[in-house]
Amino acid sequence: MLLFLLPQADYDPTESSVPWQALHDAGIEVRFATPHGLPAYADARLVDIGFGPLNSLLMTRREDLQHYAAMTADESFRSPMAYAGVDPEQFEGLVIPGGHAKGMRSLLESEAARRIVRHFFDAEKPVAAVCHGVLLLARTPDADNARSVLHGRKVTALLANTMELPAWLVTAPWLGRYYRTYPQTVQAEVTAALARPNDFLPGPLFPQRDSADKPQRGFTVRDGNLLTARWPGDCHRFAAELVSMVRQTRGIQTPSRADWKVGMH
Repeated sequence: MLLFLLPQADYDPTESSVPWQALHDAGIEVRFATPHGLPAYADARLVDIGFGPLNSLLMTRREDLQHYAAMTADESFRSPMAYAGVDPEQFEGLVIPGGHAKGMRSLLESEAARRIVRHFFDAEKPVAAVCHGVLLLARTPDADNARSVLHGRKVTALLANTMELPAWLVTAPWLGRYYRTYPQTVQAEVTAALARPNDFLPGPLFPQRDSADKPQRGFTVRDGNLLTARWPGDCHRFAAELVSMVRQTRGIQTPSRADWKVGMH
């Protein structure tokens, strides 16, 4: 059984529901947790409000909204746990979607969420995060409170110069800081938590959106039991890699940190 951590609102519908759908189709049970144990819904602008003339560029794709509709109709989604009530021992893996609107801060700034994350790293269980979700990992200190749990790992996350900043610039005239969750970019904060700057892997110079029939267009980074991706355009690849990682963990004993190898896709 896998645990999905959601904020109180404003996460990305693609980054949550595409992995959920893949796990559901694979027969892997999922439970949700939110800050107060209430159902949490995705960023309304990405679901139905839209961006006017920029809809084709920024809006969630119709097929991914169908996955989101299925996820929100599921009983596990409608009856989430509160972060404080989560016993991470009960779960074999953790998934953290991203999102950039203000509601995401209820996840990214939660000490209870960090407690949950720390368990999965300490227990060497699968952890998968995409976009702003990687920020929660960067902000989670290790067991010694000396550095981030990402220190010594290779990861990816939302890119500053080709994703976060351009989206902010084209929408700022009417949406202000909607695309800037924090003054520092995701890439800058995540990179600062790593052992070396080149442990952040940006992927191809010109990102392409993947799809169910073309997952190879996506980009993910797998470092042992940790899987990360950059944006909604990676999520079909991310979902397939997540299912594979869970199945591998179930089928064989997880190797020690010293034996793990990094896979970039």
